[in-house]
Amino acid sequence: MKVQLLDLNAQYEPIMNEIRTEMDKVLNSHQYILGPAVKEFEEQMQEYLQVKHAVGCANGTDALVLALKALEIGNGDEVITTPFTFFATASCIHRVGAKPVFVDVKEDTFNIDPDQIEKAITNNTKAIIPVHLFGQAAEMDKIMEIAKKHHLYVIEDNAQGIGCQYDGKYAGTIADIGTLSFFPSKNLGCMGDGGMCLTQNDDLAAKLKQLRVHGESPKYFHKWVGLNSRLDSLQAAVLKVKLRYLHGWSDARRKNAQLYYELLKDVKEIKLPYIHPKADSIYNQFTIVSENRDELMKELQAKEIGCAIYYPLPLHVQECFAEVGQKEGDCPIAERLAKQVVSIPIYSELTEEQIRFVAETIINFYK
Repeated sequence: MKVQLLDLNAQYEPIMNEIRTEMDKVLNSHQYILGPAVKEFEEQMQEYLQVKHAVGCANGTDALVLALKALEIGNGDEVITTPFTFFATASCIHRVGAKPVFVDVKEDTFNIDPDQIEKAITNNTKAIIPVHLFGQAAEMDKIMEIAKKHHLYVIEDNAQGIGCQYDGKYAGTIADIGTLSFFPSKNLGCMGDGGMCLTQNDDLAAKLKQLRVHGESPKYFHKWVGLNSRLDSLQAAVLKVKLRYLHGWSDARRKNAQLYYELLKDVKEIKLPYIHPKADSIYNQFTIVSENRDELMKELQAKEIGCAIYYPLPLHVQECFAEVGQKEGDCPIAERLAKQVVSIPIYSELTEEQIRFVAETIINFYK
């Protein structure tokens, strides 16, 4: 039996006629840049996530850059974030001229440890970027409390967690600005690149909309140097259709996760994902901590079971961030997790038979 890490064919096949219908509307209108499809999708996202403003952009990385620019973070500023995340979380800080400062993660949730943030704050600290890793929100109550105390901005990197909640609020809508990615492998992915900024603040929303079109307003007049970062109308058409199914897909992922929990609960050599009591995960990945990780992966691959390491090298020890001045040993939990984690299939279209096959393979490996 072959089990892919993600099967986009299984996701798209039932809804392709709907997607083609919406794409044809764009093709017939020839409004490809910030056309009606983008506006409609932004409004639908505002309603879905209960947020005042949703501003589409070209990709999730640009969403982070736009957020930083909107908050006027740049040269000489420091931004606290996690080293256990996708590269873009930190590269966007570097791109605006600021310095990323890495704080270790919690061993249970893999998210940034709020109890270690305050000791990393200096006179140059301007913001905190928590990441809602693998579809589970970071501890936003504690993070927002720290930010308020020290007069810092907070940007939520919610590239992996659209639809997840913390304490009853949608992740990405709690801080000053939240960001989303619609990369094809995400829970809500498009047929290419796409991203979005979320905010409850009218002034920040206006600024984000201006910054995504080179910073111009009115046309050909520029208060700021912005980006050329607009959500493509064809991608918005795809996302409009897929948003109708997102809630059901998230529920299916949770159901699949529960079956894994039941089947793998007695395997002492692995640690299953821990979900914080205030959090509601959408399981963008199902990531286990495992003994003999590399050997386990070889066994999974031999059985044609998709698996991947997110992430094999923490950002604070990446060569390009050597100038930050952090070194191996500074974030020991992130460093240890990088050597032990492996993600297994969790997508919503998985069958029970496939999940049982994956679990059985893991159980037999440790036997």
